Amino acid sequence: MAKLAYKRILLKVSGEALMGKLGHGIDVDEIARVAGEVAEARELGAEICIVVGGGNIFRGMAGAAQGMDRGEADYIGMLATVMNAIALQGGLRQAGLEARAMSAIPMPTVCEPFTRPAALNHLAQGRVVIFAAGTGNPYFTTDTAAALRAAEMGCNALMKGTSVDGVYSADPKKVPDAKRYESLSYGDVLAQNLKIMDAAAIALARDNNIPVIVFSIREPGNVVKIAQGEGKHTVILG
Repeated sequence: MAKLAYKRILLKVSGEALMGKLGHGIDVDEIARVAGEVAEARELGAEICIVVGGGNIFRGMAGAAQGMDRGEADYIGMLATVMNAIALQGGLRQAGLEARAMSAIPMPTVCEPFTRPAALNHLAQGRVVIFAAGTGNPYFTTDTAAALRAAEMGCNALMKGTSVDGVYSADPKKVPDAKRYESLSYGDVLAQNLKIMDAAAIALARDNNIPVIVFSIREPGNVVKIAQGEGKHTVILG
């Protein structure tokens, strides 16, 4: 059995990753694929918690840019993450895993309210925990929520799954000759204003010495590879 590089992992899954090729909404096949990869990592012994975004349904910043109140737009975005978390919970259960969606905004008829002791207990019982509704507060991104939950859960790594295979100096889809980085320090990311995560998320990861591994979640098998310290990725640490 291949050795894990990280025992307890926070996996950040963007909403866009869950819409697959649909262009909007939730792709059931993509949910099943991601759930299957999480199941493989669990079989290797990884303890996994997940923060899911909501950009496939609604993005608060986009709503604010169109004239909505920023706080109200962010709350709509948080509710979108709850829908994604419930869908992912179902996919994980179909993959044979025990999973619990926990929301930072209490809605007990839909999913469990988040508390740190309950989440830690779920992890100790071998369950995959899915954190929804961001931090529960407007003006904070799901990246910040991922860094916060990674610190609260004592994670060894924050794996950020994106549509590209690492951190680049510019958007590689728009700038073909953008430089790709194998590794960066937290200070590099902040000083160069690299847009892979917001500054609050990077500062949280830095203050808690949590490595951030940026990789393409669209590449099949990458969740397991990154958990083993392999595959194409960028590490942010130190």
